[in-house]
Order: sequence, then C-alpha cells, then structure tokens
Amino acid sequence: MKKPLKALSLSVLALVSHGALAQAQSNNLDTALKKTGPNVIEWRRHIHQNPELGNREFETAKYITRHLKDLGMEVETGIAHTGVIGFLKGGQPGPTVALRADMDALPVTEQVDLPFASKATTQYNGEEVGVMHACGHDTHVAMLMGAAEVLAGMRDELAGNILFIFQPAEEGAPDGEEGGAELMLKEGLFKKYKPAVAFGQHVTSSLPSGVIGYRSGPLMASSDQFKIHVHGRQTHGSRPWGGVDPITAAAQIVMGTQTLVSRQIDITKEPAVVSFGIIDGGVRNNIIPDSVYMNGTIRNFDMDNRQEIFKRLKVTAEKIAEASGAAAKVEILEGYPVTVNNPTLTEEAIPALKAAAGDDKVMVIPKITGAEDFSFFANEIPGFYYFLGVTPKGTDPSTAASNHSPQFYVDESALKIGTRAITQLAIDYLDRQQNQ
Repeated sequence: MKKPLKALSLSVLALVSHGALAQAQSNNLDTALKKTGPNVIEWRRHIHQNPELGNREFETAKYITRHLKDLGMEVETGIAHTGVIGFLKGGQPGPTVALRADMDALPVTEQVDLPFASKATTQYNGEEVGVMHACGHDTHVAMLMGAAEVLAGMRDELAGNILFIFQPAEEGAPDGEEGGAELMLKEGLFKKYKPAVAFGQHVTSSLPSGVIGYRSGPLMASSDQFKIHVHGRQTHGSRPWGGVDPITAAAQIVMGTQTLVSRQIDITKEPAVVSFGIIDGGVRNNIIPDSVYMNGTIRNFDMDNRQEIFKRLKVTAEKIAEASGAAAKVEILEGYPVTVNNPTLTEEAIPALKAAAGDDKVMVIPKITGAEDFSFFANEIPGFYYFLGVTPKGTDPSTAASNHSPQFYVDESALKIGTRAITQLAIDYLDRQQNQ
C-alpha cells in the first residue's frame, strides 16, 4: 500500500531532521570529548601514582566524589565499603543506564619506567608489597570520569538517566571480607536505581592500541576455587603398609580430576578447565604424612556445566581417596559467574563502538578464560562488556606484558577511544528507547 504523498513528505522531513540532529549531537560530543581528553590523562596518572587495594580505595573514592559533586550529580559514597555512585538525571524522562568502572589495584611492584610510576607499598598477607594498577583499573576510572563530565554537559538533552558506578574490589575482597559488584547488589544498588542495562569496558594488552574487541554471549569464564584435604595415617617411609599414604592418593586425585572435562562434561556446549595450583604435604623425605592439602581453580562458560563440575569433582576426589584407604574433604568456594553479553544489546552496541574506534578497529574476539565480577551486574539486567586495546604501535600484543604483570603498560592515546565508546553507548541506548 502506497503512503499518501503528504505523509511520505513528512516522513522524509522527519528523517532529514533526525539526521541533522544526530549529526549536530555527534559534533557536540566530539567537541566535549576533545575538551575533556587531557583531563582523562591527568586523572589516570594521578590514580596510577596513588593505587589502593580492594576495599581500601579511600583516597581514590574521595578523588572521584569531588569530581562528581563538581558536576552537580547526586552522589553516594561508602557503597560496598568504598564504592562511589553518581546519578545524573536527564532533562527528559526515560530509562536509567548503568556505566561501571572498577577502582582497585593489585599487590604488584611496578617495573615500568614512568614519571608517574607507583611507589606505593602496603601490607598484604603479612608482607610488605608494592601496589600497582597492573590491570588498568586506573584507566577505567579516568575514562568513566571523562564520560561523566561529557554527559553532565548534555543532561538537558538526555531522555533518561545515567548511573555511574565506581566499584571497589573487582580483584577480590581481602580474606574474611565481602566486596565488589556482588556486595553492591546485596546492599540494594539496583533495587534503588533500577537501571535497565549496564555497560563496562576493560583495557587489555592483547589488542593493539585503539582496537575494540567484543563478542556476544559468554565472553569471560566463571572463576571458582576448590580446596581438597586428603587425610591418611602417618607412617615411616620405609613401611608404607604401616599407614595410609595421602600423597599417592592426592596424586591419583589430580590425575582423576583431569577426566572431568575430557570424559564427563559435555564440552560441545562450552569449554572448561580444572587446574591445581597448590599441593602441600609432608616435612621430611622418609616420613609419609598424615595429610595433603590441594588448591585449584575451575573455569568454564556454562552455568549448568559449572554445577556439574562441582558435583563430579567432589565425588571423584572422595571415591579415589576412599579406594586408597584415605579420606578426602572437598570445599568449593564459588567466585565469579560467567560474564555473558546480552545478544540484543551486543548487536545494538556495535555502531557506538565503530563510531569511537572506526569500522576497521572493532572485532569479535575469542572467549577469555579470565573472570570479571561485572558478571554479577549482567546476571541482574542485560549487560554488555568489551575490551579496549592499549598496546602501542610497534609492540606485538602477543608478546606484550600482560595485565597483572609488573611491566604492564598503557598507551594513553587509546583512552580517548574508550571514553568515546562508553559515552556513545549510553547516548545511543537512550536515543533508541526514546525513538521506539
């Protein structure tokens, strides 16, 4: 059925008007981003030089709070110990978009020769250690501070609200404490602000500077810890039959658990890994000890497989120990769930990423067996998480010092792209909701 000429003309005019508005908005955004770019670098360097471990980001939180208050936002502090929330109310009604950056550093002594390199030290597990933003969380905070400045300047144009989440303890809370995204949710963050979607980004040395990597569905693995105590009966090494050897039982458990993934889990669904990191038992070469302690990690990309691995690991360890006359106690410490990108939100996000980085610098990347507690947010509402390359031109990303390395290096020219991307994602989402 043909549209009436008048209606068709109005449609064309609307499209032209919308296109002109979009172009004007893009120009204004470019101007604002150019203005805040040097500030983002300055903020990043300050935070890099003054790193703090998880649940101890006191000065970082004060630094962020001052900035958000200067922008005229509603600000909450002390969320999940040291977290900071900024709430920007748009000029028009609409949904709330959550943008998240993590704040904590790592117990790593920096080895990068920079004028703003970290010289900070602290006590960690009873030892004096260096503290460094070896995972790039300093850049995440600075880029989100930049996005906050740009979006605050556009508040009258926004058809909705922005929730800026500056999150502590992504690397994990200290022993005996809760923290991170999980604690923020437990304290009612999303119940209070009711965001419709959440966006987050992470810098990485595995991509060239300015390149953005993403994928739909499972992006990062779940991360869980297991502890196994194998109990035998001590005896002289020359008379193993006089006791029960927990060391041989432990060795058999290590080998037996390797069949969990290769023979017992349906890996056509998603890959998984079970790895041992600690085996500790005995004090002398000719004494078979009473017990052996083992500790390891489980990584996988399917929540059903995750539970199946938990169950089978327990059964395997207990039965192998029993067959040796020993006993095994298995403890599973659940960590971060699978980080899953909402497929619809992922597809809708691609134009914003390309606007920030360029069509040829946005790519689908493989699954990552590292973990992220942004996963807790994405379990509650549709989420989208992506990676921003920071390895400078002339350095091969495959050999560059990785995140968590004392030599991890960030090419700061990528930060303008990350700031644009996280800002554009929020603007585009609110525009889509307004035009539906």
